[in-house]
Amino acid sequence: MKEEDHDFITEEKSFSCSHFCHKGSLKTHMRIHTGEKPYSCPLCRMNFTYKPTFNAHMKSHTGENPFTCKLCGKSFSQKGNLKYHMRVHTGEKPFRCPNCGKSFSYKVRNLKYHMRIHTGEKPFTCDQCGKSFRYKKDLKNHVLTHIGEKPFLCHHCGKSFTRKGNLKTHMIIHTGERPFICHHCGKCFRF
Repeated sequence: MKEEDHDFITEEKSFSCSHFCHKGSLKTHMRIHTGEKPYSCPLCRMNFTYKPTFNAHMKSHTGENPFTCKLCGKSFSQKGNLKYHMRVHTGEKPFRCPNCGKSFSYKVRNLKYHMRIHTGEKPFTCDQCGKSFRYKKDLKNHVLTHIGEKPFLCHHCGKSFTRKGNLKTHMIIHTGERPFICHHCGKCFRF
């Protein structure tokens, strides 16, 4: 058997790696199967399979952002990040939920999180009480109730809140705003 026609077998899958002309290409490709990550960042200890990925990562430490959006001026360290950013301007939403048909700009950041609504998945669990949450930010807010921290301060009266939304609701008392209107009689309400 030639080295280019090597079959790599794991307990889960059999991979046919027969499309490589050079021994170096096959060796680099095999890292996918072996999990080898020979490039290590000396600053944060992250490990990488491929040198180009490692080089792009290093730019995140130097602050080098050579890829700039021509529409808004925002800069990125990697070309792919600029490509994804452009969806903000184009409105492109290529990822569709198979359950409800709603479309999203990003697969991981949007669609993956959205799918938790359909699956009921709540991967973030409170160590204190065992309550689970769909999103990390919801767990963070919940943990504040256990430790008694209230980081959101009303500058008018000094009262503190565990959640930003609670402070926002509280501010209606000071502003006199009555945002809720009865569509039958026109009367306005604070809450």
